[in-house]
Amino acid sequence: MKALLLIDLQNGFCPGGNLPVADGDAVVPVANRLIEDGAYDLIVASQDWHPANHGSFASQHPGAKPFDIATLSGKPQVLWPDHCVQESPDAEFHPDLNTEAFDYVQQKGENPAVDSYSAFRDNDHAAVTGLAGYLRAQQVSELDICGLATDYCVKFSALDAREMLPGVQVRFIEDASRGIDPQGVTAAISEMRDNGIAIVTSREILAD
Repeated sequence: MKALLLIDLQNGFCPGGNLPVADGDAVVPVANRLIEDGAYDLIVASQDWHPANHGSFASQHPGAKPFDIATLSGKPQVLWPDHCVQESPDAEFHPDLNTEAFDYVQQKGENPAVDSYSAFRDNDHAAVTGLAGYLRAQQVSELDICGLATDYCVKFSALDAREMLPGVQVRFIEDASRGIDPQGVTAAISEMRDNGIAIVTSREILAD
C-alpha cells in the first residue's frame, strides 16, 4: 500500500497568504501530477488548523514581533504571524489543488498551548494526531511526503513517520516542496537523509 502525504498546501503558506513560502504555489501542479498519475493507493493531506488565540502567534505575546523566539510548552518557539486560523480563507487548501482525490485530511495545531509542525504529533510529543494510526490501519508500506515548508512541517512530519511507522519506507519529494530558509532547507534534507529518508523527485516517481 503506497501513500502520498501532502503537507499544508494551504493558502496561508502560498503567495498572498499570511505566512507565505517563496514559490509555495509552484508545488501545487506538481502535487496534482503525482495525485493523478495513479502511482498511489492513498492520498492524505495535513492542514494547519489553528485557533485564533494560538500561542505560536506573535499577536498573543505583548511586545513580540513575528519571527521572534519565545517559549511555548517548555520549548523554544518561533513566533509566527497569525496564519491558518480555523474556518478562515487562509486555512483553506490552495484552490488549484485536487482535493477531491483526498482520502483523509489530518488537521493539526488545534491546541493553543503547543505548536504542531508535524502531521503526526504536537511539538512537545505529548499528544499524537491519529495520522500514524490511520496509516497503520490502511497497512501502508511506502509513504512519500512533500509540501510546505521543507525546513519545518515537512521535515518534522518525515522524521516522525520514520519513528512512528517502523518498517514503512519513507521518501521526501524534493521538487514538490518549498522551504522558508535556503540554509534551513539544506540542513533539513541532510537530516532527513541521515535518518534513512530517501530523497527523490517527482520525475523519478512519474517515470516508474
